[in-house]
Amino acid sequence: MLDLQDHIRTIPDFPKPGIMYRDITTLLSHPAALKQSVIDLSAPFKESQIELVAGIDARGFIFGTAVALALGAGFVPIRKKGKLPFDTFEQDYALEYGTDTLQIHADAVSKNQRVLLIDDLIATGGTAEAAIKLLQRTECDVVGAGFVINLPDLEGSIRIQSMGVPVTSLVSYGGH
Repeated sequence: MLDLQDHIRTIPDFPKPGIMYRDITTLLSHPAALKQSVIDLSAPFKESQIELVAGIDARGFIFGTAVALALGAGFVPIRKKGKLPFDTFEQDYALEYGTDTLQIHADAVSKNQRVLLIDDLIATGGTAEAAIKLLQRTECDVVGAGFVINLPDLEGSIRIQSMGVPVTSLVSYGGH
């Protein structure tokens, strides 16, 4: 079995001093590591009867689509504001300096559908929390949230678990 952490590049001081950026492009370019990450993200949910996987713009699309295929489920994109052409629900969320908005097509998810949220990384959990709130507006059942990378010191996974959504991650890094 591969150690996925060996395939994630760390770039110090990006996008600003003090941040250790976890770059997944090196994982994506390694076929065995990419395959292993999809298998590992899917495994906890094999028996969960997932109907849809929702991926957060944009790296969540990469992993989310692959996980959806592995689980025999459909895929739903959660996009940044202004990218979806039909009726949408939207959810604002706080950034370090300001706010941003996520959107989903209003008819993308049906009441009581079993949905899994996927993204590449969870840090403070603000984006994931907004995505879950957005999904909950459709009255679906958010079964879990999966991430390739967790930065546990920033407590995002705790934030999501406090919403009643189980969190899984493949690789953890201390600090930022």
